[in-house]
Amino acid sequence: MGTTVVPSSMKVSIPQGDQKDDGFIGGPNPKDLDAGALFVLKSRGSWWHCGYHLTTSIVAPVLLSLPFAMSLLGWAGGTVCLALGAVVTFYSYNLLSLVLEWQAHLGQRQLRFRDMARDILGPAWGKYFVGPLQFAICYGAVVACTLLGGQSLKFIYLLYKPDGKMQLYQFISMFGGLTLFLAQVPSFHSLRHINLVSLVLCLAYSACALGGSIDVGNSVSAPPKDYSLVGSRVDRLFGVFNGISIIATTYGSGIIPEIQATLAPPVKGKMFKGLCVCYSVVVTTYFSVGISGYWAFGNQSKGTILTNFMGETKPLLPTWFLLMTNIFCLLQISAVTVVRIRICYLPI
Repeated sequence: MGTTVVPSSMKVSIPQGDQKDDGFIGGPNPKDLDAGALFVLKSRGSWWHCGYHLTTSIVAPVLLSLPFAMSLLGWAGGTVCLALGAVVTFYSYNLLSLVLEWQAHLGQRQLRFRDMARDILGPAWGKYFVGPLQFAICYGAVVACTLLGGQSLKFIYLLYKPDGKMQLYQFISMFGGLTLFLAQVPSFHSLRHINLVSLVLCLAYSACALGGSIDVGNSVSAPPKDYSLVGSRVDRLFGVFNGISIIATTYGSGIIPEIQATLAPPVKGKMFKGLCVCYSVVVTTYFSVGISGYWAFGNQSKGTILTNFMGETKPLLPTWFLLMTNIFCLLQISAVTVVRIRICYLPI
């Protein structure tokens, strides 16, 4: 009978045949494990579930800023950076998953980045550097997503009531209450249905951004298309770094160890299939939104394509279309925020 090894800091192996649902029959007391290990240790997911989790961890409404990034890099630079980002991160994520598979085969299963740092660099690095660093990054992402969710709610409110008196903090509080409710899921595996909906939603608002860009770009009220890089030489140089950082941020948020820990044994090959599902969505959404938005607005592309759709004096698209797009974004932001909230517990 095979064995499944829980975090190496516990120095305990649990017979696979003695695992049942969320508990351990004849194994160690779950109270002896930390909260992060318990959260990811429910290893019953398939490679499809892995694809859902990966897509939600990487693809977020920040992709709507890709036309702006391309306006800082130009056609050649923007397209090359998008392609390089996809190739480099896919290779890196797959290589990391293979290392985790090999370590599990050797009997030292690593469930989190903290566990990897502990085994590679030593216990102090995992506990006092990588763990707090991951917590800080996820905490910042939760704050940013909550603010963005509140802004989306307020935008929807103002579409229906332009003279409304409600303040932004009220919408932030409402969005926070929603994510607090969704965050009560007992394990990462329990997020699979939410993350499937998230995958569909990111395809939906990306399709809206693509359709909106094509419609505006072909309309009589289309802004003049100028694809030159604007500003002084120094401004263009800093713009290149800004554009590269935006593209790198959109790609570089995968949480491989924690997601791979949710897979049911045998794990071999499942993570690669999950990455293929994820990157089919990534390539479809990133390239379609980035290229179509830059084609429609050129160097006038703003921080998010939705801002361009609002126009200078009046919306360039119907109100119902803008409302639908923002609802898709709002719902997907809630899924991304829940994933980040739950990841915040893992380094503890």
